[in-house]
Amino acid sequence: MRTKNTKSFSAGLIRFCSTILIAITTIAPASNYLLNSFFAIVDAYPAFPSIKSTFDLRKNKNIWITSRARTCKTLNLMMSSSSKHILYDMPVSNNGARCRLILYKKKIPKNEVDILPPSTLGGLKSPDYLSLNAQGKMPLLEITPNNAKNEVSMGENNMSNSMKALPESDTICRYLLSTYKDIGPSFLPDDTKSNLISRLHDMYLTTIQGCMYKATPPFGIYQERKDAIEEFRRQMQIIDDLIGDDHGMYLCGDEVSLADATLFPTMIFANFMLPKFGVKKEDALPSRIAKWYKILKERDGDFAKIYEEVLGGLLAWEDNNRWDIIPLAGKRDNDPPTIFDKIISGDIPSTIVRDDDKILAFKDINPAAPAHILVIPKDRNGLSALRKSEADHGEILGKMLLAAGDIARDKSLGFGDGARIVINDGKDGGQEVPHIHIHVLGGRLMQWPPG
Repeated sequence: MRTKNTKSFSAGLIRFCSTILIAITTIAPASNYLLNSFFAIVDAYPAFPSIKSTFDLRKNKNIWITSRARTCKTLNLMMSSSSKHILYDMPVSNNGARCRLILYKKKIPKNEVDILPPSTLGGLKSPDYLSLNAQGKMPLLEITPNNAKNEVSMGENNMSNSMKALPESDTICRYLLSTYKDIGPSFLPDDTKSNLISRLHDMYLTTIQGCMYKATPPFGIYQERKDAIEEFRRQMQIIDDLIGDDHGMYLCGDEVSLADATLFPTMIFANFMLPKFGVKKEDALPSRIAKWYKILKERDGDFAKIYEEVLGGLLAWEDNNRWDIIPLAGKRDNDPPTIFDKIISGDIPSTIVRDDDKILAFKDINPAAPAHILVIPKDRNGLSALRKSEADHGEILGKMLLAAGDIARDKSLGFGDGARIVINDGKDGGQEVPHIHIHVLGGRLMQWPPG
């Protein structure tokens, strides 16, 4: 007779073997026959029905096979369990790059901090990753289970016992600088200039940097890509002015600082991406930043390593045609100018009723009603017709409608109780000028259907 303990041991052995085999087939799907053979043996073995009733191997197989990321997580964590920390990051991440730079500069070994991609946990939006970082962003520093009790009790880090992971790159960096303060350069964690540059970077650059590589807005507080790019460049100039001319190899003198680690990876982004949006290559970076950037890339091996990592990721994006679908980069307004451009420039006179930085409204020279105003965007930006609109145009379209509503309330322009708001689109819609415009008509009772 097989004892209960023997059966328990057998079930445990089956669980272990099936997990290993499933992990192997996840990495090498061609090895699925190994797993199928294993299940065939289990099915044929007469002593296993009671085991299978409490541990459904086929169900286990299906769960794991259809959740490859979770299998990879188990396998990767098994292989990296000796590390005290795991930094979840990708080479292309500029925010994660500052954390990696600290690891490289301090020569922190892999058994202290290992670096794994978020896909190890199933990706940024997987339940496993979100359980560690509800924001679903990288980088993320996890304290591995075998070392969590030791790490969270470190007084200087003042971490709560419930904290198993740290999100946010600046927080991760400062944790690493505190934990490994006796190894390598200090990165000047208390330097005022360094902290100010890092703060300006995190508040005003990274919050809108998506304008250079994301397909759709918003970009921080900006809905229009062009505005976000202009603001990004303005904020770089503010940091450039703060740097000044009197500094050594690094931003705060002859010793590397957290500001260097923070700013450098983002400048790789800017130097690579801004020329795609019409910025001259030589103007991509402000003068002082450009000089500092070039020196670090050429003279500091760790910064050069970060440069190669981030650039490699950007080149992969480019190979995948990432910018082909992004307005102002791969998608540009190449249609010829129209009569509206001459009205905007003042070459053709008009009776203007509304004029701001985004919108121009003027009286139609061939009015179809006692009150007839045209509302146009000053920058067409590909909006030759409403059918050409996309997410980048959301804000300007909203502003045009708001302007139309304000104009329709203006009794001095001849409007009464309401107005007809019209956008003609294309030849069949009666559009005559290929530059989107709103007709605001009023001063008389409108009929339906329109002509």
